[in-house]
Amino acid sequence: MSIKAQGLTRSFGEVRALNGVNLDLAPGRVYGLVGPNGSGKTTLLLILAGLLAPDSGSAQINGYDIMTDSANARAQLGWMPDDFGMWDSLTCTEILETFARFYHLPEAMIPQRVHELLEMAGLLEKATMPVSSLSRGQKQRLGFARVIIQNPAVLLLDEPTNGMDPRSRMRLRDQLRAYARAGATVVVSSHVLSELEGMIDEPVMINQGRNVALPQSTGVRWMVRASNPQQLAQWAQSIGLAFEFQMHNGREYFLCTLRSEEDAPRLLQDLTQAGISVLEFQAATNQLEAAFLNLEGSDD
Repeated sequence: MSIKAQGLTRSFGEVRALNGVNLDLAPGRVYGLVGPNGSGKTTLLLILAGLLAPDSGSAQINGYDIMTDSANARAQLGWMPDDFGMWDSLTCTEILETFARFYHLPEAMIPQRVHELLEMAGLLEKATMPVSSLSRGQKQRLGFARVIIQNPAVLLLDEPTNGMDPRSRMRLRDQLRAYARAGATVVVSSHVLSELEGMIDEPVMINQGRNVALPQSTGVRWMVRASNPQQLAQWAQSIGLAFEFQMHNGREYFLCTLRSEEDAPRLLQDLTQAGISVLEFQAATNQLEAAFLNLEGSDD
């Protein structure tokens, strides 16, 4: 259950949208497709979804070639474009029932599957309402339910949080991470980098139609605000923990690097046992944005 690509290229007239993209995306992870406008993100997603042919190169979805075995490749994936059209006159239930039949779900299973997905999307009360009555955010939630109706091994989502309120965005984030933990490969493109960083396991950076290599991460950046920063610094020095201080919104934060998120509870426990009064304790959330700004700067 993976996505592999080798040397994908695609041009539109004189414009080279993709210029040799390579991918090797493993199951069980959420990947964020990141890059400036015009970098080739949507073109890449369309090719992987089997909706656009590359000029050269190859790609496989869960082992099936997108060009030579396109039917099997498309059967492995769920595709959610930015503008997800639906039949407005159908009800939410009818939409999901229709797509369930498109994917040849057994007829006896369809009512239960549709109920599960409407509940997941928070749309049970809208089950018999026409799609035309839904808000943009509700349509996005219904669209995501449609995408996973056949439990695809691979998810491709282009700007899936458009129109969603904060609660719906958090729900989608949790659903995507749970879906990946169950063994799927998930790829999400979004221009809201703060949301993307809280959602993904790993970024895939695209610039000028090419992959951009990032330095290998040596851990997770964590930030702490203490009532006594000097006491915190002395404690960190005493145990040999590398750190730095940064100002943010007029407040001083202690930043350190942990091997993984699993080390965070132990750090908090150690701080408490050392008698340090912790006011804030959270993952640093600007790393993806910094990488993106570096990408844009490389175009100058």
